[in-house]
Amino acid sequence: MNLSVYTHSGSDTGRKISLVKEIFGAEPNDHAIYLDVKQFLANQRQGTHKSKQRNEVSGSTRKLRKQKGSGAARVGSIKSPLFRGGGRVFGPQPRDYSFKLNKKLKKLARISALSYKAKDKAITVVEDFTFDEVKTRNYVNMLNSLSLGDKKTLLVMPKSDKNVILAGRNIKKAAITTADNLNTYDVLNADNLLVIESSLDRIKELLK
Repeated sequence: MNLSVYTHSGSDTGRKISLVKEIFGAEPNDHAIYLDVKQFLANQRQGTHKSKQRNEVSGSTRKLRKQKGSGAARVGSIKSPLFRGGGRVFGPQPRDYSFKLNKKLKKLARISALSYKAKDKAITVVEDFTFDEVKTRNYVNMLNSLSLGDKKTLLVMPKSDKNVILAGRNIKKAAITTADNLNTYDVLNADNLLVIESSLDRIKELLK
């Protein structure tokens, strides 16, 4: 697949770049995508939820009434889950939700996500650029000039650029990452991928 290369001001450079078929034209594997996204979301969870069981609730352990003869159900202490303020039965406990996936599966998932974007014609290639100053307006103007102002975008850079990151971090629908940190969830979560030309070589190194 050949794509036109644009400047960050929105003009066509007149050059074309060919996307690697093995990465951007592969047959997508939906199950690999599902597992990778599931792992990404699971790893974001803190897992610090906690409720008190009856042995952790403060209160008297005195038996409330005699075992037999009252006509009511037998009752132990006031810390029973049956009473207000008592312990909770099978409540949440701190745990680690993260799990591991092998590298080949995660690689397949990223390739599948990129292939979907290429298939949907949702990839825009921009030649290498930087901003001379940190201005959110510069980033907004770039998106508008590329007709992406109203879309959720993901800018993929070859390496971290402080001015670009600071310029785009306050824009609600704009996300920024590097080729090394590109993940399946971010790719699928964006309406359009804004890929800096030199980052394509880095993506090729990582995924081919």
